Amino acid sequence: MSKAFEPYELGGKRLANRLVMAPMTRSRAYGPGQSPMPLMADYYAQRASAGLIVTEGVQPSRVGQGYPDTPGIHTAEQVAAWRHVTDTVHAQGSVIYLQIMHTGRVGHPALTGLQPVGPSAVAAAGQVYTHEGPQDFVTPHELTDAEVRATIADFAAAARNAVEAGFDGVELHGANGYLIHQFLAPNSNQRTDAWGGSPENRIRFAVETSKAVAEAIGADKVGFRISPGNGFNDIDESDAADTEATYSALVEALAPLNLAYLHQMEAPGIRDLTLRLRKAWPTTFILNPFTGQEPTGPAELELVENGTADLLAYGRLFLANPDLPARLAQSGPFNTPDPATFYGGDEEGFTDYPTLGEARA
Repeated sequence: MSKAFEPYELGGKRLANRLVMAPMTRSRAYGPGQSPMPLMADYYAQRASAGLIVTEGVQPSRVGQGYPDTPGIHTAEQVAAWRHVTDTVHAQGSVIYLQIMHTGRVGHPALTGLQPVGPSAVAAAGQVYTHEGPQDFVTPHELTDAEVRATIADFAAAARNAVEAGFDGVELHGANGYLIHQFLAPNSNQRTDAWGGSPENRIRFAVETSKAVAEAIGADKVGFRISPGNGFNDIDESDAADTEATYSALVEALAPLNLAYLHQMEAPGIRDLTLRLRKAWPTTFILNPFTGQEPTGPAELELVENGTADLLAYGRLFLANPDLPARLAQSGPFNTPDPATFYGGDEEGFTDYPTLGEARA
């Protein structure tokens, strides 16, 4: 059997296997104050055969919310509701990290009543969904130096709240065009102070946030997610030389912190960079590989076997197959994800995907 099904040690926790449930926004936080519902505990517990679960993106502050009905981790009410999720997952024997996702300029006042913030006053092209329908992205408020530092403190406070809620650790979302990624990318970060300009300055927010969170809860409880070259949410990292310089500098600066892991969401055509970053990273390397229009499947298990990654992250296939490790072990069959139920709604397309046993029955 593939090495992917063998146990693995991560941050002092024993993972049952090397398969990761990737973070996926589901927009079903209908509890008081945008806290998790009991249905969310069911959802994650169903998928607890994953060695590691990383939750959907969770905002560290009110202004950090970019989508409808996404959960927070900045109030006592939210912390208490998340405790039910972590207790339920731990009872099933899995390890669960909370992903801290500040969306930055990706958002809208219709969602929060607040002006979105960013490294520079540069609006993203495109629209965001709100309860009133799609809305054009607005120009964000450019964070002052003091506000940058306050935002870093919000991340650290969210991490402490996550540990209080029973999470085994947190993942900092530095990918997919959200706030940390906005600081990394030259088109969204046009600052001329110490937080922008050169790659060394553009990585500063990511590095200082990582340091603050590691000091708050321990470096062995902190993961960091990147997506170099990913143009999601109007990020432009098309300059290959700048992208390589930026992420090489980022990995070099983060490496001495001895974080629990680096988690890369791979863009097309950058496997060489992936391999260089993997080689430079001193601890666990998680890969969500680029697979085109098809979801990551059994063929990608070879990436653990050949050492390209220590752990392998699955997104859409884990969404639709609560018992995914068992299905991967026998190369399927797999339920097909239903995009119409990805965001919002109830148990349909959320907790009603059958296991192999249920399908056969």
